[in-house]
Amino acid sequence: MTLLRSLVSCLCVATMIGCSSSPTGRNQLLLFSDNDMAQLGFQSFEQMKQQQKVSTNQKVNQYVQCVADAVTAQVPPQPSFKEWEVVVFDSDQVNAFALPGGKIGVYTGLLKVAENQDQLATVIGHEIAHVLADHSNERLSQNQLANTGLAVTSVAIGASEYKEYQGVTMAALGLGLQYGVILPYGRTQESEADIVGLELMAKAGFDPYQSINLWKNMARASGGNQPPELLSTHPSHSTRISDLTNKANTLPNYAIGKPNCVAVKP
Repeated sequence: MTLLRSLVSCLCVATMIGCSSSPTGRNQLLLFSDNDMAQLGFQSFEQMKQQQKVSTNQKVNQYVQCVADAVTAQVPPQPSFKEWEVVVFDSDQVNAFALPGGKIGVYTGLLKVAENQDQLATVIGHEIAHVLADHSNERLSQNQLANTGLAVTSVAIGASEYKEYQGVTMAALGLGLQYGVILPYGRTQESEADIVGLELMAKAGFDPYQSINLWKNMARASGGNQPPELLSTHPSHSTRISDLTNKANTLPNYAIGKPNCVAVKP
């Protein structure tokens, strides 16, 4: 009885302090503060810069920075950091990510699939949307509440045990692919990031319909190896293309000039 009472009390406290809404109005449980998440993002990003090869190609860096700057200019000021940091990693991975605390990583392999500035902006907008929607916080909180990631609490506030739980923590931040962990974001979160990210890139002056071409490129690049949608944490390419098409059709014509970021292949 005591255990049950403690569990109920814990759930009540979590409900009182952690309930929030995502940018699309979806209910979320967020147990960690913005500052905790920003610190965790900073720690993870610094570690990645030490462990992975950073691109020194000036033109590639300028191109990625140009696109990222245009998208982040549409993001309101954030309470836990002042500036977005962008790093290009020299890797064949077709991937990118954004972490709490304003950290953006782009792999050069992505530039072989994202054929122009609009398609790159689609990916960067999507990853930034994960941060704005507090998806990492939501994932950590779910693990905490399910009693499967209790150690993450100490990690999130900068404890020395960080390395021991690196895999779990990196996965919760959306870095599962890079660390061989099951992809952490669910289909709901991925779809939400698609929609919020599309609005961001369109507000920045990029062509939202290029997001459709991007996912067609992704489908070709995967060689048909994507698992069935019900067995994947990501929406299928066809579902993604359909949802993005519907969203692009409803976006207003934002009165802003189109960015001029010159695409560069690595």
